Amino acid sequence: MKTLRLINPELEFLRYRRRLELAGYIAALLFMVLLGRFFWLQVLQYDRYQSMAENNRIALVPAPPPRGVIYDRNGAVLAQNYSAYTLEITPDKAGDLEETLARLAELVEITPGDLRRFRRLLGESKGFESVAVRSRLSEEEVARFAVNRYRFPGVEVRARLFRQYPYSDTLAHVVGYIGRINQQDKDQLQADGQDANYRGTDHIGKAGVEASYEHWLHGRTGVERVETDSGGRAVRVLSRDPPTSGSNIHLHLDARLQQVAAEVFGDYRGALVALDPRNGGVLALMSKPGFDPNLFIDGIDAANWKELNDAFERPLINRALRGVYPPGSTIKPFMALAGLELGLRQPGDSIVDPGYFSLPGSRHRYRDWKKDGHGIVDLKKSVVVSCDTYYYRLANQMGIENMHRFLGQFGFGERSGVDLDGELAGLLPSPAWKKRRFRQPWWPGETVIAGIGQGYTLATPMQLAVATMALANDGVVYRPMLLRAWQDAETGRMHYAAPQVVGRIPLKSRHVAVVKQAMVEVTLPGGTAAVAGAGAAYRFAGKTGTAQVIGIKQGARYDEKRIAAHHRDHALFIAFAPADAPKIAVAVMVENGGHGSSTAAPIARKVIDYWLLGKLPGAPVAAAPAQEAPVDEESEDTGPVLEDAPATTPAEEGAAHAG
Repeated sequence: MKTLRLINPELEFLRYRRRLELAGYIAALLFMVLLGRFFWLQVLQYDRYQSMAENNRIALVPAPPPRGVIYDRNGAVLAQNYSAYTLEITPDKAGDLEETLARLAELVEITPGDLRRFRRLLGESKGFESVAVRSRLSEEEVARFAVNRYRFPGVEVRARLFRQYPYSDTLAHVVGYIGRINQQDKDQLQADGQDANYRGTDHIGKAGVEASYEHWLHGRTGVERVETDSGGRAVRVLSRDPPTSGSNIHLHLDARLQQVAAEVFGDYRGALVALDPRNGGVLALMSKPGFDPNLFIDGIDAANWKELNDAFERPLINRALRGVYPPGSTIKPFMALAGLELGLRQPGDSIVDPGYFSLPGSRHRYRDWKKDGHGIVDLKKSVVVSCDTYYYRLANQMGIENMHRFLGQFGFGERSGVDLDGELAGLLPSPAWKKRRFRQPWWPGETVIAGIGQGYTLATPMQLAVATMALANDGVVYRPMLLRAWQDAETGRMHYAAPQVVGRIPLKSRHVAVVKQAMVEVTLPGGTAAVAGAGAAYRFAGKTGTAQVIGIKQGARYDEKRIAAHHRDHALFIAFAPADAPKIAVAVMVENGGHGSSTAAPIARKVIDYWLLGKLPGAPVAAAPAQEAPVDEESEDTGPVLEDAPATTPAEEGAAHAG
């Protein structure tokens, strides 16, 4: 039997009312929280969120500036910009990248090299940044893609500025090149506080003038304020702060002179530096072989990089600044001047040259290049015929410390300060240096061979050119400078770089005159550079040099035919002209070129002929590594033959080729 439950209407109504009141309180509380939140967002935080909303609506797009143009002294363009189309993919918007790439390849040509570069750049970029998959599209390819644009979300064709180097390998080591900005560049820009100015910029100067004057060439980045829709697509440009182009750079360098130097060098390896003695301007700076800097702009591919990096000729090394070689007999005019200045020699003092020199108490002979000697030799003749014995004696009497101090004034053993990165200091040895380097004392025999530019002594072609310039200037040493002027991008005003005197060597004018006259006679009949000086329409002063790469045993004679090409002597020549009022100072170094008189001096003569007379060269100096250089025995300048010398000494190994 079921029990009936009686319901109390009043009690049930009371319970219902309480529930309703509780629900009302909860709803009111929630409304108050929502109202408070609205007040917080709409009133107290209005400025913040209004700015954020505006930023979501407006995108700030950096506008990279056009890079400054590089000119030579005559206005010839050495580095310029040109516009071309690139096909770019934004990974975050493109979907399946591999499928996209495959379909794109049906419209435009995409090579395996393009794909390798794209994947490398993709790894270095962020997903929302566009990455180029093809550069320099033709008009036909642009039109073909435009028709099919709807099929490729996240893919765009953009107009970009590209760098071009019209003179290719001829000026590669001077002008340098630009390359894509890597993480190391980004870190350096951030450390310098320049990262904001490089937003939107993909490239930066990596070498040469492009790197040295990056801060001028780059310019100032602009910005566009672009209104975007909910999908992030640009609707319209609201405002624009235009970028400021980089400054145009004008160099002292003469591109045609550089071409002449490259032409007359022929197939030889080596370097040439030509300076203006009146201000230190670099008229030519050639390192051969060179390379094509255009390969580096978009990132050099693996095959080209391997070819350049593994080549025996080492084309990537700037031999003018980083090649260090024994200066050989080109050191003799400076040694002669040291003898005069230190009171160890007078112009009329003579010695008898039997063809060798021995230290007191020693039977060891330091041989002259001329087996029977030069007879009676005074200071002037010692330079003209390049008498080794004279300088063996002088060096022994002078001592290595005096040599180190005097030659150091001409820039040997230290960087010249030229406005290019990577210059080496060479080596001007001293007992203190040898003690640090080898933990050994300095021996008198090392002083003897240092007197003819052999042994530990090493110099770059730039150092030889600076020393020659200082001699031509009677002791005034200028800092070698490529920069001649720069043009302000905003005002168009030209600013000229002032010459920088970095030293004044206290020299007696009568001593300098004696050495200069001796160098003039080097290029006249009877001198070691007589062939190169024949028929010159001007007086010019020079000095040949031949630096040994390997030692020669007792009684042996230097024979190119029996020596491997890379072990043959280096050929050197220094000169300035006109002798009475110099307008050019030149240093030439030809690797394994044989003799300075037959190889390096004719190169310098043709370069000077062009500079002073506008005379174009005829046939280049042809490299003939399998044949002996055609040098008259009486003008040969091969450096010392050391009796009982090993085939290669430690010093000569270091001097052989540090380029």
